[in-house]
Amino acid sequence: MKPERFAWLLVALLWVVGVLNYLDRQIIFSVFPLLAADLQLTNIQLGLLSTVFLWVYGVLSPVAGYWADRFGRARVILISLVVWSLVTYATGHARNFTELIWARALMGISEACYIPAALAMIADYHGDRSRAFATGVHNSGIYLGIVLGGVGGGWMGQQFGWRFAFTVLGIAGVVYFVLLVGLLKGAPAAEPPPARSNLVHSMRELLRLQGFLSLTVVFCGMSIANWIGYTWLPLYLYEKFNVSLAVAGFTGTFYIQMGSVAGIVIGGRLSDRWVAKTERGRLFTQALGLGMAAPFLFLSGYTSLFPLLIVALAAFGIGRGMYEANCMPVLCQIARSNLRSTGYGIFNLAGCIVGGIMAAAAGALKNRFGLSAMFQFAAACMFFAAVALLNLRLSHAAVPRTRPQED
Repeated sequence: MKPERFAWLLVALLWVVGVLNYLDRQIIFSVFPLLAADLQLTNIQLGLLSTVFLWVYGVLSPVAGYWADRFGRARVILISLVVWSLVTYATGHARNFTELIWARALMGISEACYIPAALAMIADYHGDRSRAFATGVHNSGIYLGIVLGGVGGGWMGQQFGWRFAFTVLGIAGVVYFVLLVGLLKGAPAAEPPPARSNLVHSMRELLRLQGFLSLTVVFCGMSIANWIGYTWLPLYLYEKFNVSLAVAGFTGTFYIQMGSVAGIVIGGRLSDRWVAKTERGRLFTQALGLGMAAPFLFLSGYTSLFPLLIVALAAFGIGRGMYEANCMPVLCQIARSNLRSTGYGIFNLAGCIVGGIMAAAAGALKNRFGLSAMFQFAAACMFFAAVALLNLRLSHAAVPRTRPQED
């Protein structure tokens, strides 16, 4: 197969894995009432199912990213999919809280291995003319997985029971693994040589790169908005607009995720063209996205008009998509190829820690300031992140790109 064709086939193949990953991640939130009734779980135990996953996912992201840099992206992705399939199937057969929380911890390991490796592998096969758009197309699978998990997961749980969805997804993952192995076996060579340094040395090298710490802080600013939204937006809609839980859950996921799909198309195409004119084109695209998303997130926490809220959520999603489509492409501008999975893992770690803390803080401050104020605070963080991107200067990767496609 020609390298150019395989580059886009790879995006399609990993798009499916992204959908599966986030389906599983979101479905469990949709079936919380069923879990509580079947396994006699308390609210604290339900919360721990999310927290344990987040802790493991965040802490292991840099380690899993290093594994991808050291042992190969494709290998780590395939291992991740196998583990994901087995753990998802086991989740559907958990008999008590202990077994369920262990399953969620193992799921955190699996998903930590996937995202850094997948985005870096896509970057290996796509040059400046298509890298951001290819990354964005892959991320659309993540957004779709969130919507399907939130909407379809609840419906499937009501119709067939909460165990059914996890069992079916686990079996589907094993079948897709067999297909993926066959298609990746004859892939044109494009991965970088294995990293020769250990994890500590790789992290030190990344932290010394001009702009890397600033990019990490900006990633945290976006993570604050994401995690506050994921955690509290449905409840905020339920309380402020007096809608049903079903409507609140749908509104809090669908419009943002669909806006994000539009954002990655816009941001990917714009960035791939802008970077041909100026090396800061991708940074400008990210800043434009955050600068657009911030006021609309502020409006989401301010307006009392439900139709205007929907417009604001969709516009926030567009800006978010423009930013997220360019996270790995910007990292590619400063980090050599066999550091990129590790670098994105550090982004994930920092984002999970800061985002998780702020989501918890929003809950603690809810009665005093209200959730509206928390969304407005998150919007302010995004605005300052946009300003930081406009003033950021980057170093350059020390080695040439390794990929089979011409820029």
